[in-house]
Amino acid sequence: MKRFAIVVGTAVVGLSALTACGGDDQPAAPQNTTSQSSEAKLATADDADFGKIVVDGTGRTLYVFDKDTASPSKSNCDGDCAAKWPPLLAGSGTPQVDGVDAALVGTVTRTDGSKQVTLAGLPVYQFAQDSKAGEAKGQAVGGVWWVVGPDGKKITKQASSDSGYGY
Repeated sequence: MKRFAIVVGTAVVGLSALTACGGDDQPAAPQNTTSQSSEAKLATADDADFGKIVVDGTGRTLYVFDKDTASPSKSNCDGDCAAKWPPLLAGSGTPQVDGVDAALVGTVTRTDGSKQVTLAGLPVYQFAQDSKAGEAKGQAVGGVWWVVGPDGKKITKQASSDSGYGY
């Protein structure tokens, strides 16, 4: 009888632990896997092909899109477009800047309600195929995506090498 009570007691404790751990078959809440922290960061980097360009806080090249507008600021890249060209989201704070005029930096509300960083009114994006700092594979894609300079203007020069920029 004592052994039965121990087995039943162990089973009850085990089931209670499983229930407390969320064994209700509900999907886990999605984790935010973007590189966004509480605020976005803009900095400059010297690129061998394009000169001084704007990069994010991890050194990844930022781009502007010809189909967006600066006045008023509007992003026209959603859905599949945003999967290929992730918007630089503002996060919860004011974007930090290093080498970029803070007066040129702002935000625009996207159709999903998130806040995207703008430079001189134009929304800025990363290119999903740029996997590391120093890459600018998105330059001139479709004739509508451009590396952006610290003045917020698109740089239309074509890359002449794969040298990228260094730190």
